[in-house]
Amino acid sequence: MAKKDYGADSLTVLEGLDAVRKRPGMYIGTTDTQGLMHCLWEIIDNAVDEALAGACTHIVVTLHKDGSVEVADNGRGIPVDVEPKTKLTGVEVVLTKLHAGAKFGNASYNAAGGLHGVGSSVVNALSSRLDVEVDRNGNTYHMAFHQGHPGVYTDADPEHPSPDSPFRKTRKNRPTELEIIGHVKPKTTGTRIRYWADPEIFNDTARFDYDQLIDRVRQTSFLVPGLKLDVVDERIEATGDEHVDELIENDIGAAQAAAAETADDEDAAIVRASAGDDAIARTEAENMQQQAEAGAATTLEATVSPQPDAPTPGHRRLEEFCHTGGVVDFVDFLSQGEPVSNIWRITGQGTYHEETQAVDEHGDLHAQDITRACDVDIALRWVNGYDTTIRSFVNVVATPGGGMHVDGFLNAVTRQVRKAVEDNARKLKVNLKDAKMKVERDDILAGLVAVVTVRIAEPQFQGQTKDVLGTAQVKPVVTRIVDRQFAEMITGSKRGYKEQSSRVLEKIVGEMHARIQARKTKEVARRKTALESASMPPKLSDCQPGNDDVAELFIVEGDSALGTAKAARNSAFQALLPIRGKILNVQKASLAQMLSNKECAAIIQVVGAGSGASFDLSQARYNKVIMMTDADVDGAHIRTLLLTLFYRYMRPLIEAGHVYAAVPPLHRIALTGPRKGEYIYTYSDDELAGKLEQLDRDHISYADDIQRYKGLGEMDANQLADTTMDPRTRLLRRIRMEDAERAAGIFSLLMGDEVPPRRQFIVDNADDFDRSKIDT
Repeated sequence: MAKKDYGADSLTVLEGLDAVRKRPGMYIGTTDTQGLMHCLWEIIDNAVDEALAGACTHIVVTLHKDGSVEVADNGRGIPVDVEPKTKLTGVEVVLTKLHAGAKFGNASYNAAGGLHGVGSSVVNALSSRLDVEVDRNGNTYHMAFHQGHPGVYTDADPEHPSPDSPFRKTRKNRPTELEIIGHVKPKTTGTRIRYWADPEIFNDTARFDYDQLIDRVRQTSFLVPGLKLDVVDERIEATGDEHVDELIENDIGAAQAAAAETADDEDAAIVRASAGDDAIARTEAENMQQQAEAGAATTLEATVSPQPDAPTPGHRRLEEFCHTGGVVDFVDFLSQGEPVSNIWRITGQGTYHEETQAVDEHGDLHAQDITRACDVDIALRWVNGYDTTIRSFVNVVATPGGGMHVDGFLNAVTRQVRKAVEDNARKLKVNLKDAKMKVERDDILAGLVAVVTVRIAEPQFQGQTKDVLGTAQVKPVVTRIVDRQFAEMITGSKRGYKEQSSRVLEKIVGEMHARIQARKTKEVARRKTALESASMPPKLSDCQPGNDDVAELFIVEGDSALGTAKAARNSAFQALLPIRGKILNVQKASLAQMLSNKECAAIIQVVGAGSGASFDLSQARYNKVIMMTDADVDGAHIRTLLLTLFYRYMRPLIEAGHVYAAVPPLHRIALTGPRKGEYIYTYSDDELAGKLEQLDRDHISYADDIQRYKGLGEMDANQLADTTMDPRTRLLRRIRMEDAERAAGIFSLLMGDEVPPRRQFIVDNADDFDRSKIDT
């Protein structure tokens, strides 16, 4: 039961980093592998920010055997002097105070990834132990923390520190003395942070994902040209070769403990590395790595607190990354498939105004209008294929959700591509009058590989995890730069781009046509589904239900014949569907055109078994489908068109013998004399001549006025029933298909698009014409 009293004593105040431990999800998202890796990204990003500031050339990430992670850089080192307001050293401020750091102003970092001032302090709060070493002023300073609180550990073996060692916390509100543990050259600077993730915070599934780490480090090496990054996995045992192991340890030690003595020396080192002076050492290291890999096991991840007998991971002990080509190298690495274009690079700088809160000399915040600089660096290319790969970054921090910089890039590219297509419409065979023929963004994105980066001061991200850039002023800056430079590339006006731009536009237009066709197919499928399930056409005169095993559907030529057929039929099992004239030749038409034809659509509806691959003979509503057309050339043509429809879209009806052609008579002979009132029907001119000769020979009289039917509508109901519809007296011809391949060839020849073969067929077979083979 809830307490009735609610007062100040009911409130809880979480001070310092206790709030982070209480609600870690607010700062790192989750407490599984994703959150664990996010902590590592925060520390790495701080080191990378030193590289962006021009103060760092080498970063080493080390995975220790005991489950801890160490990040070392040769940047300027965290300040060790006392911060006036808190009276704490810079190291303690950075690692224990939320929203504290040098990235809230403009002096120390013009473009940085860690901007919220909570990265290092949050990692400290969520670690069972964190040790920091700083090289500055000729000294190496050290400080340790337990769950975010500063203090002193008493390690039994200083060479192997442990979070389980005895810890003495510094008294509250008392500054912690930085311990000097060694000396370095006066100009040597750098920071080393080693931490053990707290198992009380992270769940049992949390793992350091080595593949994610390698991807992130490789990505950073592309985005910061010349920066060397090493990943060392000490969980993998040494090779046993003293010379190779010494090379490794020397390289690791050099990165962790020493830096170039001067900035000039650092720059020279980059130049030498890019020029290949380290080729021999790199080759030796490569040989070592291959030997180490041969003896490695297959586990790719290490737990936060690995067991002593846990298998070693299946990768190299040392991975080195250093690229000098920047985003161009990155796009080349990401590209999969045959390239359509070379890698195009867009670079530039713009400015924008932003109102931000700035700290004055009294420590108070005030709104100020500041002019910001935005550096844009983009590389892109198209490859054959359909996948889109766009990687975006702000100050080397990945923004997988995109943001304003990506929106500006895509808007400009889309606009310029559309303009280029319009300008080259005739060459690209694009009908500008057709509203559907418009290039959409998806057409452009197919096969696109791009890396979009911007560098700005104090970017606004959506949340601490920095997935999306929210600084709105960046969008128009990127749009203007891309508009100007990409326009020259895609139009081919820039030297060397004409052939490439033509290939890119052809690919994009091809994607547009494919999309339009796919949409038509989807619409056809949707229409077909609706068609087959819709109510019956109003002109259908259906039979009575319950007679499916004997039900017959007569497809009748013309409305006039329909009137007679209604009176002649047996409505218990005979249904009538009129068609108007000659239906569509579906051999020449597309599926969409066929379903758009009212007559074809009505037939498919009434038969009720579907069409094409979805046709289900068991669902057919009638046992017989009978084509009842006039006994003339036009009637024969209509039957041929109907058969083409059945063959193309309802073939099982023909294969199972359910399709018939009615055989109405051409002539009626009225007998006279004793047999007055009797009639004889003939079905061809030859049959008429033969019948008349027989009557004369038998001395049977008949009326000289022999009726010649011009169509079914000229018969009365009794005549139509006796000659064509009554199962007891009618004549039907069953349509059979004994050779499917030959039938397909005949339909293609007689009803297809190619006229010359059809003409030749008629010429070649004219002499063999057999009138008895056709029902006219």
